[in-house]
Amino acid sequence: MLEEHFRLQAARFARVASVLTLSASGAMAHDLPLGDGKISSSPKQGYVYSCQSRFPANGVGAHASGAWLDEASGTWDPDLKPIVDGTVKWPSEISLTIEGNKRVVRANGLPDHTTGTFPVSRTDDAYQYDRNPNAIAAQSVLLRLDVTPSLASSPSCVSMGMIGFALSGAAIYNALDAKGDDAPAHEIQDGCNGHPERQGEYHYHNYSDCFVDTASGPNRHSDLIGYALDGFGIFGLYDAGGDILTTSDLDACHGHTGPVEWDGEVVEMYHYHFTQDYPYTLGCFAGKVSR
Repeated sequence: MLEEHFRLQAARFARVASVLTLSASGAMAHDLPLGDGKISSSPKQGYVYSCQSRFPANGVGAHASGAWLDEASGTWDPDLKPIVDGTVKWPSEISLTIEGNKRVVRANGLPDHTTGTFPVSRTDDAYQYDRNPNAIAAQSVLLRLDVTPSLASSPSCVSMGMIGFALSGAAIYNALDAKGDDAPAHEIQDGCNGHPERQGEYHYHNYSDCFVDTASGPNRHSDLIGYALDGFGIFGLYDAGGDILTTSDLDACHGHTGPVEWDGEVVEMYHYHFTQDYPYTLGCFAGKVSR
């Protein structure tokens, strides 16, 4: 257990050390721009085009912040954020099949990596900031995605809840917490950047060090990390050439067109990327959503 804890901590430190610049302004990895207030009513680069437009000021989530968050300068430092303790193993079940023109995902929503212990214990240092009372629970995940997705005539908004499915077995959410703020900056996650919501669905709001990305794609492009609900792939942090992407490199939906490995072949197609900076995952759906 201790070895796993130290491995996750080391991965977090390595991630921070390896990313030298993450924004057009040259912000360092430990000085990420805060995304609070960056919600739009139409597609806009660097924003979340959210289907939900109103958020309660007293919504559930973190109730306090610490030294990692500097609202005066509008930045936050992921290296200073506490994490939820624990190394809990789960019986993850994932099945990916192609049935006709559909990619069918069947899963129980449990990750193939260890998680923190939820609900957050009173003895955990994370408790003073985020008392997440939810327990991780198995889900019934059934997605029918287009094998060959196509771009919609216009982008559509992203909902709260699952917007994509990670190959680790868990859900991918947008960047917002229940208050409409920058979830990775405010909420306390575990060492894999995940946590459960009220129904027990374990999910990520941003990139996880527990994803498997060996950058083995064309010209050192990131590997496939998961699928968005419109069928397009979500890839890791690296573009072709091994360059780390930022939000400014991508369109309003957090994607672009380029060569990727798709079902065993290298093809030129639209795809999304995770980035270290807000909005971290999708800003909108570029294709038609089906579930």
